Amino acid sequence: MASKLVQLQSKATQASHFLTKHGGAYYKQLLEQNKQYIQDPPTVEKCNLLSKQLFYTRLASIPGRYESFWKELDSVKQLWKNRNELRVEDAGIAALFGLECFAWYCAGEIVGRGFTFTGYYV
Repeated sequence: MASKLVQLQSKATQASHFLTKHGGAYYKQLLEQNKQYIQDPPTVEKCNLLSKQLFYTRLASIPGRYESFWKELDSVKQLWKNRNELRVEDAGIAALFGLECFAWYCAGEIVGRGFTFTGYYV
């Protein structure tokens, strides 16, 4: 166990040295590449304005999302009505989608329990 701790400390030290050497340059490069998204001057008022713009823009998009949801639901209803004509490929895609949703649910449950598989802290 002690050797694992020394190994972990060594890796952490290497990562720390890498970040101190290359972190500043990466930060500057990242800001330079994305300067079109930076608001100047960076004031509290500007941040509040952008926050409100994001909130109300998302709020304004709800009717469009609502309409899209009902269109999607109608297409699923049509597929269900014509399920006799359903191809194997379509059924396979639907099964994979359901399996993926279940897997994300399970992953969320595991994360929610603090990455324990039993739900108990040992």
